[in-house]
Amino acid sequence: MPAPYLGVAQSVLGRYWQGPDAARQRHAEALAQITRLPPALCAVLARLGVPAEQAQDYLSPRLRDLLPDPLGLRDMGKAAERFLHAVAQRERIAIFADYDVDGGASAALLICWLRQMGLGATLYVPDRIDEGYGPNDAAMSMLAAHHELIICVDCGTLSHGPVAAARGADVIILDHHLGSETLPEALAVVNPNRQDETGDLGHLCAAGVVFLMLVEANRQVRATGKTGPDLMAMLDLVALATVADVAPLTGVNRAFVRQGLHVLAGRTRPGLRALADVARLDSAPRAYHLGFVLGPRVNAGGRIGAADLGARLLATDDPAEAQALAEKLELLNTERREIEATVRASALAQAEARGVDGPLVWAAGEGWHAGVIGIAAARLKEATNRPAIVIALDGDEGKGSGRSVPGVDLGAAIQRLAQDGLLLKGGGHRMAAGLTVARDRIDAAMTRLAELLARQGAAMPARDTLRLDGTLMPGAVTPELIAQLDTAGPFGAAAPAPRFAFPGMRIRSVRQVGETHLRVRFGTEDGASLDAIAFRALESDLGPLLSSRQGQNLHLAGQLEVNSWGGRHNPQLRIDDAALPEQG
Repeated sequence: MPAPYLGVAQSVLGRYWQGPDAARQRHAEALAQITRLPPALCAVLARLGVPAEQAQDYLSPRLRDLLPDPLGLRDMGKAAERFLHAVAQRERIAIFADYDVDGGASAALLICWLRQMGLGATLYVPDRIDEGYGPNDAAMSMLAAHHELIICVDCGTLSHGPVAAARGADVIILDHHLGSETLPEALAVVNPNRQDETGDLGHLCAAGVVFLMLVEANRQVRATGKTGPDLMAMLDLVALATVADVAPLTGVNRAFVRQGLHVLAGRTRPGLRALADVARLDSAPRAYHLGFVLGPRVNAGGRIGAADLGARLLATDDPAEAQALAEKLELLNTERREIEATVRASALAQAEARGVDGPLVWAAGEGWHAGVIGIAAARLKEATNRPAIVIALDGDEGKGSGRSVPGVDLGAAIQRLAQDGLLLKGGGHRMAAGLTVARDRIDAAMTRLAELLARQGAAMPARDTLRLDGTLMPGAVTPELIAQLDTAGPFGAAAPAPRFAFPGMRIRSVRQVGETHLRVRFGTEDGASLDAIAFRALESDLGPLLSSRQGQNLHLAGQLEVNSWGGRHNPQLRIDDAALPEQG
């Protein structure tokens, strides 16, 4: 175990500070010497493992250089060819989509592409409560009776029965969830997480898979001497889905999000423009806004409202409809937060009573809204640093949602439970999964799941570590430096945002803003200073420490950002943690 950075073995929030080791420091120094880039940026590139000779290409990623050959995925050629045949023959097409952001964005990609080709499509999104996740026999049979082609997006890989029920129609599945040993009898199953795939593209979300199918479709259109729709203009949808589905921002995913953010800044898509307005997003969006501002609002319909609201918002080209849908989703999102807070508190209390030191924490409750259990599971995981399952009980069954921690494949474990007969249904991917379980088998299923997760190391005591890229002084922080750091992004899953420590800072002033936030100004003895914000500081021990140390010194740690207010653009530190300097 490396020595704690700046001597901070336990911060005010109980974290162990970990800085760059000697090898990474040498790499950063070599990068700075060869590239002449700022040392702070080189520290981030070293952490990301970028070689000096690739630094410039990494900072300016081009999608055409990173985009994989769509035909590298099994069944891709068949899927694109059948899709184009339906377009050429003006067949009736149905899109069966999951009710989350990834499903909605995937459906919108297809709807927008087809619209530009002069063809409509039927959108079908199952109700989370009444129908549950994925295709079902009744819906697929009904769609097959009125359509020649059904395309399942962000679902379908495990839907053997429902695909068989779609008699008379061809079925294409575009998905990314973990597949079983056998696949449904669909015309094509395009999924980088099929068991017979290499897994090289397993980091794609469903919208990424759909985008690759449209790339191949456009290639086949060009081969006939025609021009297909502008796919670059659709990358805002791919970016939104990639971040909201917590897909790792590496390789082509990083290029998707980077370019998609540029498209979003142009505010050309009516639905996302209206959603940004109701969310009072008045600056160019960043990856953070996709995951924590826009994504939850798109999701709100699938959680507690009409399941298809999000997909309809993303697909519409009517500004008036977009405004109405955005306002509805804003109201639903507010309601969702209130419901979630109640379920989260109950689930945490139950899990703590059961014990949170094992390989799995879980809770089950009568009447809990199934639309918010995924968020509750995420909060439970964050509070305990353990894989978490939250189950909503209704009658003889419970519907559960789970979130995992890095290094523990929850989706595979859930799928194993389903294969063993302990679940009625279950599946997902490494970091998130869903399940349906008989009420009288919950205890047995959770006991077995804990055993499976323990084998993956989930029972190991987890230290809450704050990983830092290095130290900075206030005088070195400028808007230009922050812009340069941003070129190493976008940041998200598998590519955390840069965090720096500011050692031994004199706390010059602290004032409360809002109900729980603190505005801080700190600096060095020579007079250089920097503004900072500590969000929700008064909800933890961080707030009292900052407030009590005015005129005294603290180690501070956090992320740099530009505060744009009143036409001014000033650098600031978003404080994540603090520690007493005498620990160093």
